[in-house]
Amino acid sequence: MTYRTTVSSTTWVFQDLKELLAKATPTRSGDLLAGIAAGSAEEMAAARICLADVPLSAFLTELLVPYEQDEITRLIVDTHDQAAFSPISHLCVGDFRHWLLSDQATTDRLVRLAPGLTPEMVAAVSKLMRNQDLIKVGCKVRVTTGFRNTIGESGILATRLQPNHPTDDPRGILASTLEGLSYGCGDAVIGITPASDSPAAVADVIRLMDELINRFEIPTQSCVLTHATTSIKLIENNVPVDLVFQSVAGTQAANAAFGISLSTLREAHEAGLSLGRGTVGRNVMYFETGQGSCLSADAHHGLDQQTCEARAYAACRPFAPLLVNTVVGFIGPEYLYDGKQIIRAGLEDHFCGKLMGLPMGCDICYTNHAEADQDDMDVLLTLLGTAGINFIIAVPGADDIMLNYQSTSFHDQLYIRDLLKVKRAPEFARWLEDMEIADHDGRLRPLRGDHPLKQGLPRLTT
Repeated sequence: MTYRTTVSSTTWVFQDLKELLAKATPTRSGDLLAGIAAGSAEEMAAARICLADVPLSAFLTELLVPYEQDEITRLIVDTHDQAAFSPISHLCVGDFRHWLLSDQATTDRLVRLAPGLTPEMVAAVSKLMRNQDLIKVGCKVRVTTGFRNTIGESGILATRLQPNHPTDDPRGILASTLEGLSYGCGDAVIGITPASDSPAAVADVIRLMDELINRFEIPTQSCVLTHATTSIKLIENNVPVDLVFQSVAGTQAANAAFGISLSTLREAHEAGLSLGRGTVGRNVMYFETGQGSCLSADAHHGLDQQTCEARAYAACRPFAPLLVNTVVGFIGPEYLYDGKQIIRAGLEDHFCGKLMGLPMGCDICYTNHAEADQDDMDVLLTLLGTAGINFIIAVPGADDIMLNYQSTSFHDQLYIRDLLKVKRAPEFARWLEDMEIADHDGRLRPLRGDHPLKQGLPRLTT
């Protein structure tokens, strides 16, 4: 279907919904690289004016990636909840924006609405929103999940403690982990990206984390971010896997480049559930996404990268994950060029994921060759904290020595907690108090010389 609008005597024509969405997207380097971005500010404005008048129901009939060619499209269509969609089915994209910003869009209504929203709908409305709109709506939505603790409740901000090491040395991993715990980090997950793909090496790190969690009775979960198929094999061999990890994208072809399909994810989900290792919940999956992954795999079908990213959330949704996070600036400046684009993308991703009912976090990060710095990350951290993000990343010194990129530090989470008065996962907060790491209000306490965390490293590595 062709879309057209006239602005100041100029008629703009967009050949289909795919082109209209791309032209309406705020500028980012990935869409420019793909040759699908608006050619001028005037064309972008015209596309947004035109998009505002598109009925939401159009996204159910004009499919952006053919049903026959793409299993993500089939998942979106086949699982769409018409009853949940019904209260807003009469709205166009612009009216949907107004409704989301109104007092009618309460937390309870947004939760009920989520199964009726397709990723294309939420991507479309996000393109009409300013940053403050994305924050205002994002903070209305709460998505609560649980495994050994409870994440996502109102007023709660969790952290992934990320103690990566360039050689997977257990002493290095443990040193960073114990330091992170002493700063009150790790309630979302202790998550290690391994340097080695060897199943044996991955199993060693998993067992190390399992021993640490059991020894100190920490109400948290660990995850080694290996491929889902590796996790399945490890589970079959009785390795104590807590969470099953996988990077996912928004098209079947991009996921194939990751070596996965929806059937792979179903098998991984069932394997994770089979161990029954959760205590307060059964959310066993951890997914990571990021704008640009479909384009980098030449698997975007002409879609803009933000719409592709929203489709990745559709792939996550059936598996009731504990955690989903966009690694927002990790892919590089070819896709998000500078701090402005990274900040915008992080707010979009959080907004779209939350509207679709996902427990969204963010790796607030950038690569060293991007036009960004830690001040930009401070801005995004503050904005996402205000928007009610479920969790952020905590890396020693904000510098990942294995992946060689910049993220947020142990100290950064202290800043946002103090600023916004957000607390840790309740079970983890009680553990910190019992361990005399933090007081009842969550403030850190100096560790005495004989504190168990200070004694834990030599015992666990000998």
